Amino acid sequence: MSPIIKETTKLENPSFVKPLLIHYKQNDIHRTWEAVNSHDSVSILLFHKDLDSFVIVKQFRPPVLLNNKTDGMMYELCAGIVDKNLSLKEIAKEEIFEECGYEVALDDITEITSFYTSVGISGAKQTLFYAPIDESMKVNEGGGLEEESIEVVYLKKTDAKKFILDTNFQKTPGLMVAFYWFFDENN
Repeated sequence: MSPIIKETTKLENPSFVKPLLIHYKQNDIHRTWEAVNSHDSVSILLFHKDLDSFVIVKQFRPPVLLNNKTDGMMYELCAGIVDKNLSLKEIAKEEIFEECGYEVALDDITEITSFYTSVGISGAKQTLFYAPIDESMKVNEGGGLEEESIEVVYLKKTDAKKFILDTNFQKTPGLMVAFYWFFDENN
């Protein structure tokens, strides 16, 4: 089923993003830029050693419908916003449990890098982590919070390189960067 957007409405009291107009000076010229102040985030590349597979998520993303007339389903890394008074690694651990159903020790989660996303509109910072997992760590089926619709996907390592550039799968740049990092580190 493909959801169709019939209209959009102005956001009056946003919960997660704050639309704003930035006033700044560049080359001594006063300029403005429309932007959205949003939360930073974490994302985690999970590699399931027993299955020789990456564990990623497939999730419905309504904003994708605005510019891309598809079903809005995106392949992504396990991820979440930074909206708690916890370390980034602790938030990553919570997201792994919530979205994918694995209990991973903090010491087994490694920070890879960070980068900025949606730089033309929000410039939020995303910190990328890596965690190896195995079947002994699985405690539930994952799937995210009640209001989320997350499918856990196991992508064989042997299929991942082809998947990265296959335009039949809608995916995020962070997922692609993580795969490139993994293959560079493990060649």
